[in-house]
Amino acid sequence: MPKSKAIVIGAGIAGIASAIRCAVKGYEVDVFEAHSKPGGKLGEIKVNGFRFDAGPSLFTMPQYVDELFKIAGKNPEDYFSYTKLNEICRYFYEDGLKLKATADLNNFAKEIEEKTNSTAAEVQKYFKKSETIYQVTHRVFLERSLHKLKSYLHWDTLKSIFRFGQIDAFRTQAKANHAFFKDERISQLFNRYATYNGSDPYQAPATLNVIPHFEYHFGAFLPKNGMYSIIIALVKLAEELGVRFHYSQKVEEILYSNNGKPEVQGVKVNDKVYKADTVISNLDIWFTYKNLLKNIPEPKKLLSQERSSSALIFYWGMDGNYSDLGLHNIFFSKDYQGEFNAIWKDKTISNDPTIYINITSKHIRNDAPANGENWFVMINVPANNGQNWEQLISEARANIIKKLGRVLNRNIEKDIICEQILDPRSIESKTGSYQGSLYGNSSNNQFSAFLRHSNFSSQVKNLYFCGGSVHPGGGIPLALLSAKIIDDGIGSIVH
Repeated sequence: MPKSKAIVIGAGIAGIASAIRCAVKGYEVDVFEAHSKPGGKLGEIKVNGFRFDAGPSLFTMPQYVDELFKIAGKNPEDYFSYTKLNEICRYFYEDGLKLKATADLNNFAKEIEEKTNSTAAEVQKYFKKSETIYQVTHRVFLERSLHKLKSYLHWDTLKSIFRFGQIDAFRTQAKANHAFFKDERISQLFNRYATYNGSDPYQAPATLNVIPHFEYHFGAFLPKNGMYSIIIALVKLAEELGVRFHYSQKVEEILYSNNGKPEVQGVKVNDKVYKADTVISNLDIWFTYKNLLKNIPEPKKLLSQERSSSALIFYWGMDGNYSDLGLHNIFFSKDYQGEFNAIWKDKTISNDPTIYINITSKHIRNDAPANGENWFVMINVPANNGQNWEQLISEARANIIKKLGRVLNRNIEKDIICEQILDPRSIESKTGSYQGSLYGNSSNNQFSAFLRHSNFSSQVKNLYFCGGSVHPGGGIPLALLSAKIIDDGIGSIVH
């Protein structure tokens, strides 16, 4: 009997992970990618001797990557390696406060007590709450489908439901953090974790306070050769398992039968039909429905939900070294709520945005020429709704350079020797993210986890969805979990 065939649309990390899982189960797998390289948001840029990771820059929960090698009977260390960071982030405030968030939580709590009006006890209490939220939510809300009855027929699910009140879903993250910390600067520090899934801490539920637990309990890591090496390693594994990648091949349509309940039949690419028993779309769910599924009713309420925030990124090749900076750096806005109001209410960019700078050459020397640094400079911005981006980009660039120069007491602009820019428009065109929103829908209400699209189609049999725009959400760990949830769903149909 011939093998069952699976087609994956999109070679983002979730699509590659889905392809690997299907291949391990015995599928014959083809991946169609519209662009010339794999990776999606997790890409890379090389220019004038500088290398930049184009998208995600923080590696957490590496066990979800390692698992893909292990289920294939391989040793992850034979493909790529990563190191645990001793220092997670450096924080800079306009009033001169500087904090180094070390991986040792006790040391970080001690530094906060020594330099601010908050105490180490406040920090420890906060992280205990973060751990509790993780314990209640991770199996139910992150590792299983919320859209299948069997997910709720587990004892640990029932226990989590009974403990639902402990996940702090009925007050905003900002209100919760204001209650935890005397010093508003420390509240601000932990409010920023809402941006990890493109949300607003002044609207999003305090359930998002689970995110720091990922960094401080499990650790923050850096792949030896940068974030893009994760993609290189996973593609190599997939190809060894027989997965075929078709680059610069844009899927035009998902094909399905019309006899009784629709059942997936394959895809159309350049007017050619490729048959399959299973199709997995790693394309943003909005585009999947709008462009690929003909005559299938759209889930209008899901597709019309508020989109997550986007990003404006400057990739700067810098002539010079900055000893004040580490791998990850945050320069906070004076008016944090005003910054988020600008993004979410006014759909624009604050004149004083919080700035994130990632410099991998601090650890990976070949990522920049000698005496240079590769700066990935990012601010949070609204999704694309037709704003005048040329003007906004020009203004933001000037404000960023002015702010960094003021805080670091150095002429930043003269050190920039090359530049590339990514904005919401190019994020959409390069990664297929509707309106350039990085995480699909926002999480700006307490029911957001339940309002993401499921990982399977209720209308077309054997059609599945993975990636950041569907359950359980955006970011590398959750995207990989979406592939794992699909794996559980398709396990019984391989011949």
